[in-house]
Formats: sequence, structure tokens, C-alpha cells
Amino acid sequence: MKKRLVALLTGALATAGLLVAGAPAASAAPCGGTYTIAVGGFNDPTSGIFSGNVSQRVGYSAALNSASAREGVNELNRLIRNQRNACPGQHAKVVGFSEGAAVAHIWVTENWQSFGNVNAVLIADPKRAGGPGAAGLAGQWYSGIVGPPLAGADDFFGNVPTLTLCTDDIICDSTAASGWLGYPGKHMNYDFNVDAYSDHANGQWFNGVFIPR
Repeated sequence: MKKRLVALLTGALATAGLLVAGAPAASAAPCGGTYTIAVGGFNDPTSGIFSGNVSQRVGYSAALNSASAREGVNELNRLIRNQRNACPGQHAKVVGFSEGAAVAHIWVTENWQSFGNVNAVLIADPKRAGGPGAAGLAGQWYSGIVGPPLAGADDFFGNVPTLTLCTDDIICDSTAASGWLGYPGKHMNYDFNVDAYSDHANGQWFNGVFIPR
């Protein structure tokens, strides 16, 4: 039963994968405005799903396992700190989707004490804690198969303003009414333009209702 469930999860997540040609830019972004760094989800190794004023796209293997999530966290950490060293006063905005939201979530949890002037936007985060709704898939018993840091759900972001978005999506709410049948449409039904999200938003949009944090 456990193997069957994991196979179903892996197959379903694969339907949302995006393969985008080309590698993320490696050069430092300008110091003006907000430095917006984006992290794509499973099977989107160049974080190409995002549009708008993306300063940097995180490149990582984007595989459905904790080694890949750790790789993404490490690369996000390297890029964002390099930019901060080059532009000390610049605000940074981290935007992640699906597994990329988990990567951003982990980074904030691990780095909030040593990195300021930053906010995060987590779209369809599998590590979303329940309330309202249920926790995301990473908070379910079977997440132990992939292990930390991808496994586990929480809402601990220190003092970093963090906006989470989850709308009838089983990835971030394991009891979503749409279930697995609605997964292909619901999981991609978000705004992927990074400019749609404020540099200071804090709280969560859950099924169309905003809940302040």
C-alpha cells in the first residue's frame, strides 16, 4: 500500500513538471529595486515557470527527493547571499512554487536569523502547516519516505514576512476537495508573475480568503 501511494504521488506530480531550455543567468543582478529570486517546482530545473521581473532563477535538479530539495536550498542560499554581498541595502524577495516553495520555506526557516530585509512568497507549498485545512503532502505520514528537509510541515518563518497561497490544491492541503482528480488543473491555477506579490505581504491566502499572520 505504501509503495503504491508513493508511486501515485510521484506520477501525479510529474504531470505538473515543466522542462524549460536554458540555464538561469549566473551574473549578479543590478542593485536597484527588489532582487527577486525564483525557485521552480518538480521537473522545472531552471525555474522557468515564473514571469515578470525575475532577477535570478534558481537552477537545481528539481527531482522529487530530499537530496534535490537540499541542493535547491544550498543554491538559493549561495545566490541570494552573493547578491546581498554585492548590494547590501537591496531588498530580496524569494518566490517558490510547489517543491520550489518547499525549498524557499526551508531556506527561510534555516536562515532568518542571519539574513534580513527579505520576504518570501510560497505558492502551493507542500510543507504548509494545517489550519485552515490540512497540512500539505510533506506533513503526511508517507512523507517520511523522502526524509528531511523535504518531509515535515510547519509555519515557522522567524521574523521574515511570508505569504503562502493554497487554493483547493492537494499539494498544500492534503484534504482539498478537488482531490487527485482535480490536481492537474488546480495545482497550476496560480499567478506566476512575481510582480503580483508584495515585498511585505505576510499571511496566507487559503481558498480565496486572506488570513493575516
